Amino acid sequence: MNRVLLPTLLALALPVVATACGGDDDSGSAADGGTTTLTVYAAASLTSTFEQIAEDFEAAHDGVEVELSFGGSADLVTQISEGAQADVFASAATANMDDLVAEDLTAAEPQDFATNVLEIAVPPGNPAEVTSFQDLAGDLNLVVCAPEVPCGAAAQKVAEAAGVTLSPVSEEQSVTDVLAKVTSGEADAGLVYVTDVAAAGDDVEGIEFPESTDAVNTYPIAPVAGSDEADLAQEFVEFVLGESGQSVLQAAGFGQP
Repeated sequence: MNRVLLPTLLALALPVVATACGGDDDSGSAADGGTTTLTVYAAASLTSTFEQIAEDFEAAHDGVEVELSFGGSADLVTQISEGAQADVFASAATANMDDLVAEDLTAAEPQDFATNVLEIAVPPGNPAEVTSFQDLAGDLNLVVCAPEVPCGAAAQKVAEAAGVTLSPVSEEQSVTDVLAKVTSGEADAGLVYVTDVAAAGDDVEGIEFPESTDAVNTYPIAPVAGSDEADLAQEFVEFVLGESGQSVLQAAGFGQP
C-alpha cells in the first residue's frame, strides 16, 4: 500500500528519518525479500490519480512500495533542489520541470503525460451567483493559486487573454489549498482544474468557461538524477505513460498531451 507524505517540511525530513530508522530487518531490495521504496513527488492536482496509479504499480511490482509527496510544483522543485530524496517528479507545468532540468536534476528527458484546464469552483448553491469568468472581477471573495504555481500562472494567462483584472483575497501555494478555501466556505469562488472539481464531487459546483482553452497546462514527468532506484523510477515513468496510467488519468478528466 502506498504512503502519502506531507508535502513541505516532512518531504525534507522523512528521508533522514527513514535512514536513521532503517536497519538490517527492514532494508534491502525486493529481490532479497525486503521492500524497495520508490519516492514520487507530484503536483497536488495529481493526488487522486497518482494514488491509484501507485497502487496499480505496486500490484504489478512485488515488494515495491511507492511513497507519494504532493504539493505545488514550484515548492516540490525547491525541495528537490535543496536535497530532498525523490526518485520521480511529475509537474503540473513545463516551466517547473524546466527549472529542474536547468539544474541537471533529471536523469532523463522529461515526457509529457497529461493536460489540464481551469474551471471555476464555487460552494454548493453558488451563493455569489458566478456564471462566467468575467464575474470573477466583481465584488466577491476569489481565491487563486500564486503566480509561481502552475494553476496560478494559468489563471493569469486566462485573465490577460480575457481582458479581466482579478483581485483575489488569497493566493495559495497549491490547487488543493484553493479548493479547500471553497469547500470550507471561506471563498465565493476559486480557480482550480476541471479534474479537481470532478474529484470534489458534491462539495463544490463547477462552472466551465470558454476562456480556459487560452491556458492549457501540460504535465511532464521525469526520473530524478541521483536516484538509488534509477531503473525502477524509469519503470514508473513508463507506467504513467502506458495504457494503465493513461486510463486512470483520462477517467479523472485529464486530457492527452
